[in-house]
Amino acid sequence: MSLTNSRRESNSRLDTRFSTWTPLSDKQGNLQLFEERVSLVTRWFDLWTRAQREHLLRSLLARCSKSHLSSCRDWLTEMVPVSQLDFTAVLPRFLSLYIMSFLSPLDLCRAAKVSWYWRILTEQDCLWVDRCVRRGWFLPYTPAEKEFGAWKNHYVSCLSTLDLLTSQETQEVRHALVQQNASVTEEEEDLRKERKIRLQTRQQIQEEKGWTMRTRRVWGSNTKLRGATGGGGSRITRPRSESPLSSLPSLSWPLRALKSSPQTMTARQSLERIPTPSVYRLPSPPTVSSYTRSPTLLLLISNRIPAHELVLNGVKAGVIVVLYDHRGALSALLSQVEGAISGLQVQRLGLLAPGLTEEVHVLDRSCLTEKSLLSPDHREFWEKISGLVAPAQEGGGIDIFCPLAASAAGVALIHALSSLTGLEVSSPVGLATGSFQNILGEWSSSEVHVGFAAQHPAAPPLQYVNEDVLHGWCRQAEWLEEALQELRSSVEASLQQLSLQARGRALGYFLSEVICLDKLCVPKELSVALTQGLTAITRQKETRPLEFLASFLKECSEDKDEETTGKDEQNPSESPSCSSQTPELQLQQSAFDWRAAAASELLHSETLYLGRLSAVMKVYQEPLTAALNSHKAILSRADIQIIFTAVSQLLQINRVFHADLQTRLQQWSADQCVGDVFVKLGFQLKVYTNYLNNYTTVLHTIDKCREAKPAFRAFLKMMDRTLATHMLSLQELLLCPVWRIHEYVTLLQVLSSHTNPDHPDCKHLHAALNTMLQFRQFIQQLKRNSQTDQSIEETQRLIQGCPILREDNRRLIISQDAALLRGSDDQIPESLRTFEHESDVGLFLFSDALVLTRKSVQHTPFTLTRRSTHTFMASVALSSLTVREILHTRYVCHAFILEGPCRFWVCATERGQDRKRFLSVLRSAIKSALTGH
Repeated sequence: MSLTNSRRESNSRLDTRFSTWTPLSDKQGNLQLFEERVSLVTRWFDLWTRAQREHLLRSLLARCSKSHLSSCRDWLTEMVPVSQLDFTAVLPRFLSLYIMSFLSPLDLCRAAKVSWYWRILTEQDCLWVDRCVRRGWFLPYTPAEKEFGAWKNHYVSCLSTLDLLTSQETQEVRHALVQQNASVTEEEEDLRKERKIRLQTRQQIQEEKGWTMRTRRVWGSNTKLRGATGGGGSRITRPRSESPLSSLPSLSWPLRALKSSPQTMTARQSLERIPTPSVYRLPSPPTVSSYTRSPTLLLLISNRIPAHELVLNGVKAGVIVVLYDHRGALSALLSQVEGAISGLQVQRLGLLAPGLTEEVHVLDRSCLTEKSLLSPDHREFWEKISGLVAPAQEGGGIDIFCPLAASAAGVALIHALSSLTGLEVSSPVGLATGSFQNILGEWSSSEVHVGFAAQHPAAPPLQYVNEDVLHGWCRQAEWLEEALQELRSSVEASLQQLSLQARGRALGYFLSEVICLDKLCVPKELSVALTQGLTAITRQKETRPLEFLASFLKECSEDKDEETTGKDEQNPSESPSCSSQTPELQLQQSAFDWRAAAASELLHSETLYLGRLSAVMKVYQEPLTAALNSHKAILSRADIQIIFTAVSQLLQINRVFHADLQTRLQQWSADQCVGDVFVKLGFQLKVYTNYLNNYTTVLHTIDKCREAKPAFRAFLKMMDRTLATHMLSLQELLLCPVWRIHEYVTLLQVLSSHTNPDHPDCKHLHAALNTMLQFRQFIQQLKRNSQTDQSIEETQRLIQGCPILREDNRRLIISQDAALLRGSDDQIPESLRTFEHESDVGLFLFSDALVLTRKSVQHTPFTLTRRSTHTFMASVALSSLTVREILHTRYVCHAFILEGPCRFWVCATERGQDRKRFLSVLRSAIKSALTGH
């Protein structure tokens, strides 16, 4: 039995299925046999041709089930990812063309070199027709049915044969057009003059009526008009004792009358601190026959100016002030000016905007230079602005508050602007160094090539702004901006309904009342004496400082009186004004030595700069190093090296520079040179480059150590803003090298503009100036990058659910609040369509896209404040965005339509001025985005 069973078991192992070589029960043998067959088939597969292999694979896949095919698909996806496929081979043809429509012409030509099929796609007419038609390049024939690439070839040929007009040819064409329309222009000029005369007469009548009503007697039973004469004639006279307000001082009285009593001066000061309206007219004289009207001045202030609210509050009566947004366009600024003056003719125009010695940043995207003045936008703007100003024969002119007269390029801009407008253009010379102290210095006009202006040196700015406010703002503008930033953020929600100018006046009035700039401004001699007295107190360590300071000031006053008396006895014929001149300006009066004045200012400012750098090392670095060496470390050695190493290197090279300057000025003559000293400094600007590249790291290190180490926080609190640190903090002292580079450029431009071409110093000055200008551009680029990153980060935090905004070459241009409207029926014309306010939106315009957010407002209980939040809604590329305005109807005002590739939005602003400014900036951004296509 056992033998029989063993035979049966062996026979069962040898049983086969579908093959005489595949046993059923012997798994080990089955696996070995399967592997041998697989290796045999694989060897055959390697020996076959490609066609045979494909035939075998096709036969195998045809025999597979769906589960096997899905497994093969997954395996093929892992081996050959879809991301590496050619999208033109996977996607339909119309989708491939849609993707390629976003490429620029240059990118399309590059894509045509990828493959033959890509060349066929990139040369399709649908990609090139719109680009040609948009530029007015029409194909002169109809392409054949199977002809492709005709519109592309036409685009390339038109682009390669563009006709460009030079500035001289443009002027000739414009002159020819002006001559053709000369008769029409004369008629329009006559109509404009007649309209102005009628408007002025109407305003004079209204002012006389208002003055009569303000100064009339109280009505009674026997009230008669004083001054009545026979024959029905009457003469209006000013009542004397009848008016209850006759005892108050008038703003039209001369200043010498106000100085008669301290009480009157106090009243005048209090009246000047009251915020004045944009247009203020002085009281009329007593009689109609002797009616005279004070000249009206126009002052344009950019909101990019630091602490512009303070200047806005200090504008004098009779000055029309226009505070404009620097992110707008020239057309919007022109309409704002025309609306402010209401057809009046102003005597002079003042422009307070950021700028340098060779350019004026009128707007963020519109910089005024000698070259840009020839552009159509600038030319049209200044031609229309000059039509609002009185002619030069009547005293009309333009006052630009940037130191253009300090450089040759700035002087060329002044003369070009004067020749274009036909007006006198004046600007500061730029000898003074500091925040905005050039405005307080000497001014030069287009009528005087080199030298002082015909009027008082400080007269142009004092015509627009009160003296106390102007002096305080010029010296403290950068520091006041920090306080105003906090004020703007705290009261923005409360004053959001007011206009930009009204908010500025309110903030400026509040700040001037709090800090009392009129009381802070002291004479220069008194400030010098106070500084010397405080320095003596710190050196001698007086126990009774107030008594010592009083006696010190008294001695200084007595010494000053003795010096003045001695000079008067020696030179009795000299006027007192001659003795009050500063030593730097006591040069040759017959021919003013501008080179000597600039060199003296250079040495004086360099001494002050060295003092600030030395304060960083003595006040901060030395105590911290001493504490580290005494095993009472406040900061680690690595942190000290990060913060102060670059400053010590700057101090070393600038000490050598200061010594060379001092040697040259001690031996000053007409042939003395200082340009080679600057060239020597220019070779060491690599130290400044290293300092600026690590400047952000230094600030981050200070902030990190201040937060993490209480001892360092206490150390900064004790050392910051003391007399030894020039009343500056450590962060402010570390910013001094940046300010100094700008001062170098200004003083070098003054020196080069007043140096004759045959002077031995001319070549070195121009070389040093070019080096400093390039380095200043490097600083400005770093500053722009920092500001761009900061604005994008703030916008990213503001918008909830927003995708990542940070991209290369992207910057925030402008943001605008608006209302999102919903129409009743799209089939109805827009003039008859009714709109419903759906929600509030925020429009954030970037250089390449427009982001729309849904704005929600939440009011705080028991207060008037409110908080706004933004939620991301949509984003549209500027290249695919179109905009059009909606005419004012009884249902909607200040509305416009934003059309994207998939949908559109109907928005409206609260003010027409906001819509015009936003749309002008939006159209300019769209135009800039389309130039790359």
